[in-house]
Amino acid sequence: MASEPIDAGTLPGSQSWTGYQKLLVGLVASAVVLDGADNQLLGIAIPALMRDWPVSRAAFAPVLASGMIGMMVGGAVAGLIGDRLGRKRALLGSVTVFGVLTLAAAAADGPFTLAVLRFLAGLGLGGAMPNAAALAAEFVPANRRAFAVTLTIVCVPVGGMLAAAVAEPVLPVLGWRALFAIGGVVPLILAAVLIVGLPESPVFVDAQERRVERASIRGLFAPELRRDTAGLWIAFFANLLAVYCCFNWVPAMLAGAGFGASSSRGLLAFNLGGVAGAFAGAGVVTRFGSRLSLLSMAAAAVVTALVMAAMPIVSSAPVAAIGMLAVLGCLLNTLQIMMYSVAVHVYPITMRATGLGWALGAGRAGGVLSTYAGEWALAAGGSAAFFGLIAASMAAVYGGLVLVSRHIPSRRLEAGYQWPQNAAAD
Repeated sequence: MASEPIDAGTLPGSQSWTGYQKLLVGLVASAVVLDGADNQLLGIAIPALMRDWPVSRAAFAPVLASGMIGMMVGGAVAGLIGDRLGRKRALLGSVTVFGVLTLAAAAADGPFTLAVLRFLAGLGLGGAMPNAAALAAEFVPANRRAFAVTLTIVCVPVGGMLAAAVAEPVLPVLGWRALFAIGGVVPLILAAVLIVGLPESPVFVDAQERRVERASIRGLFAPELRRDTAGLWIAFFANLLAVYCCFNWVPAMLAGAGFGASSSRGLLAFNLGGVAGAFAGAGVVTRFGSRLSLLSMAAAAVVTALVMAAMPIVSSAPVAAIGMLAVLGCLLNTLQIMMYSVAVHVYPITMRATGLGWALGAGRAGGVLSTYAGEWALAAGGSAAFFGLIAASMAAVYGGLVLVSRHIPSRRLEAGYQWPQNAAAD
C-alpha cells in the first residue's frame, strides 16, 4: 500500500511563516481578486446593457444563470483536476479561460451571445476558487491556514470593490464593452506571471511521489465525512444564493429606486463590509472556533435581512440603505470566507480541492437559483420580498452549519488537537 502523503505544515518546526510563503499566498490571492472582479462585472453592467440593447431586467436572468451553471461545473471539474493533475495547472487554466472569455464578452451583440460567453467564462471563474484555497492552505503552516485561506478568499469582495470602483468612471465614458475588455486583459497578464512565479503545491508533489490513492467524489460521502459534506453543501448553497442575489440584483434594485449612477455604491458597500469583516472573523474563529462563531454570524444575518425587509429602500435616504448593505455584506461575505476555512479543515489533503470544488459547486447551484429568485422577489414584493428571501436563505445556512461536526477548534482546544493529514479530524 502507498504511504500517506505528509502535510509539511503539521510537522514539528514547521510553524514559522516565511516571506517566500507570504509571497506565494499573495500570488494566489491576486488570482482570486480578478476572479471576484470578473464575477461581478455582469451585475454591475446590467443597467448599461438594458439601456444599450434595450431589453428588460428580466431578460438578464438567463444570462446570469448561464454564468452560474458554468461556475458550478467548473468548480466540480477543476477540483478533481487539481487533486489529480496539480493545483497550479488547474488554477492557471481557470484564470486563462475566464480571461479569454470575458474579453470575448466585450463583442457580445445580445443576451443570447452574452449568455453563451458567460457560461464558458464561468468554467474558469468556478475552477479558480477551490484550487486557490487549496494552494493557500498548503503553502503555509497548519496554524496559519485559517488566516491564509481568509486572506485568499477575502479577495473575492476585494475584486468586487475593484470592479465597482473601475466601473464608476469607465461605464459613463467608455461603456460596458470597455469594462469587459479590461476584465479580460488583466487576468491574461496575471496568468503569464503565475506561470513563472507560482510553484506547485508541496503537498500535491509529495502525494504524487508516494502514488497515493486518487481523489473521488464517492470519497466525500465516506462514513466519517458524510455528515460534514451534507452540512457544507447546504450552507454553501444557501449562503451563495443570498450572496449572488445581492451581487446580481442590488445595483438594479437601487437603480429602480432612483439611485441613478450611484447604484454601484451599494455593491461597493456590500463588498467593503465583507472585507472589513473577514479579517475580524478570522480572529474570532481562531479564538472561539468555527461552530460558535459561524452560527452567531448566521443568526445575525437573519436579523439584519429582516430589518432591511422592513425598511424603505429610497434614494432620499441613501445613507441608511447603503449602511445596512455594508452590514449585510460583512456578515454574508465573512460567513462564506470562513466556510472555505472549515472545508479546508474538514477534508484530507488527497481530496481537498475535490471537496472544496463540490461544496462550491453546490453553492453555485444556489447562485443559479439566485438569478431567478432575486428577480422574482423584486417583481413580486420589491425590496421587502428580496430581503425576506435573504433572511430565509441565512436561516438555511444556520441549519447546514449545525450539521457540520468537524469545525475548526478554538485556540483553547488547539494545543491538544491533532491536525488532519490524510484523514478527517475526529
